[in-house]
Amino acid sequence: MSRIYILTGAAGLLGSNTSRQLIENGERVRAFVLEGDPAAKYIPEQAEIVYGDLLNTKSLERLFDVPDDSEIYVIHSASIVTLNPNPNPKVHAVNVDGTKNIINMCLRHNVKKLVYISSTSAIPELPHGQKIYETDHFLPTDGLVGYYAITKAEASQAVLDAVAAYPQFDASIIHPSGICGPNDYSFGPVAQMVKQYISGDIKMGLEGTFNSVDVRDLAAGVIACCDKGKRGECYIMSNELVTMKQLFDIINETADLDIKANILPKGIAKMAVKLLRVQSKFTGKEPLLNDFALYNLTRNNDFDCTKARNELGFTCRPFAETIKDEVEWLREEGRASESTEKVNIPKAS
Repeated sequence: MSRIYILTGAAGLLGSNTSRQLIENGERVRAFVLEGDPAAKYIPEQAEIVYGDLLNTKSLERLFDVPDDSEIYVIHSASIVTLNPNPNPKVHAVNVDGTKNIINMCLRHNVKKLVYISSTSAIPELPHGQKIYETDHFLPTDGLVGYYAITKAEASQAVLDAVAAYPQFDASIIHPSGICGPNDYSFGPVAQMVKQYISGDIKMGLEGTFNSVDVRDLAAGVIACCDKGKRGECYIMSNELVTMKQLFDIINETADLDIKANILPKGIAKMAVKLLRVQSKFTGKEPLLNDFALYNLTRNNDFDCTKARNELGFTCRPFAETIKDEVEWLREEGRASESTEKVNIPKAS
């Protein structure tokens, strides 16, 4: 049988990198993209694009309408990523109901494998000093911070419930930490921070850590999971733990800069958040730093990807190499000197 890969979220950073690697490997790719998404131009031209919506079953039927002799592998990475910690019906509909729609389509069309892209934020945090490993259940969602994390946990549980209910259904779950790397045309948190630091918009950082995996390595791990991932198993794909000071030092060295940004202790950062919150009431503008962003930087981000290394062959290049490539890409795009206003703090994906 001929193999075909169906990718949701194909216009995103992970989706476009995954489709690119699959096509380089000689695979057939069908990319699911929202109508009018400007990022569709970054999908390799060899991929077949199907426009539609996770909440529209007719468009999903078109997506899964493949020749009878096709062996279908589904990589479901489409979701709404939000830094707003409050409940949002649209986020729940896309992240949870959309995933359930994909599961139903997989069951109806007897797919060979579903790989669901969840998040490390769906895994309950442990105290600092303890490694965070995979879990085998996601409900209840007590202890999770932020609505994005809650929806990713609910969707992950839906996948595991389907695996338990249908013996013929094969699915694995991947939990990436934050995702970064070159060719990030959506300019995610790390790309924005690097750009803003080079342009001089960032004068200070916070005392804390973050964990961000190179999208190229993550894409390779996702593809490996299609064949090697065990049924009903979860896999963390993460990188080394990095402090804000280390990030600034790496950018200075890579970009040949000598910027000396101050690192604020957590206590002072909390006071700054309160002041910015008061200020925003008068200006009407969103504060540059809020409690949720502060949490994401000061939480325990020490994820362990030993399971993915051992079972899937996952590897991740040093974070310094990723930042070097990102700086070079930003300069090639003419984005390394632009001035911006808002500072986004990297978070777990």
